[in-house]
Amino acid sequence: MSAIDEGIVREYFEQNGFLVRQVRKYQVSARRKTGDEEIDLLVYNPAWQRGSKRPDFFLFSNELPLVHRAMIAVKGWHTGVFTPNMLRSSPEIFRFLEDNVLKEATRFFPTDADAIGDDGLTKILVLPSLPTQEPFRSQSVELLKERGVDAIISFRSMLLDLVDKVEINRNYGKSDTLQVMRILKNYDLLKDAQLDLLSERPPAARRTNP
Repeated sequence: MSAIDEGIVREYFEQNGFLVRQVRKYQVSARRKTGDEEIDLLVYNPAWQRGSKRPDFFLFSNELPLVHRAMIAVKGWHTGVFTPNMLRSSPEIFRFLEDNVLKEATRFFPTDADAIGDDGLTKILVLPSLPTQEPFRSQSVELLKERGVDAIISFRSMLLDLVDKVEINRNYGKSDTLQVMRILKNYDLLKDAQLDLLSERPPAARRTNP
């Protein structure tokens, strides 16, 4: 996972009111990751309200207020589609769902009164895309759910949401990601985010962003 992939996810959640924690600052390649090393990002929603319903599996920005605490795995395989065959043959995708990783993740969050009645961590997988054709799309969703993934977010929907929020008359000097988006938007090199976002969603998941 590159720093830019994680930066996009961080900006997306921060722009939507979340507190974001990066557990580690180094790459692991020569050995299997330990529990805490499987965690890419942890997010906490201080505005979450007790009694909120669970968010949909296809997670868009209008449902983020329903997320209380979440562990996020970022898979920036931008040239790939998460087909059923890929999911079956790539066990590393699901290592963030192992019991030792979940146990490690929970210790980073405070236990307080707001957590009473909460179902715990939402396990979110950030990925490039799922198949667009059936039955492959539904099969991929079922495989992800069976392995314990609570919700997925595509890079496309995150980027479109960020583009929509970026203002060309602001200088985002503290964020390279937002500053690049601002420059591209200023020169009309980015499409209308709202129209593209609606065209991406499956029929059952389409709804208007607030």
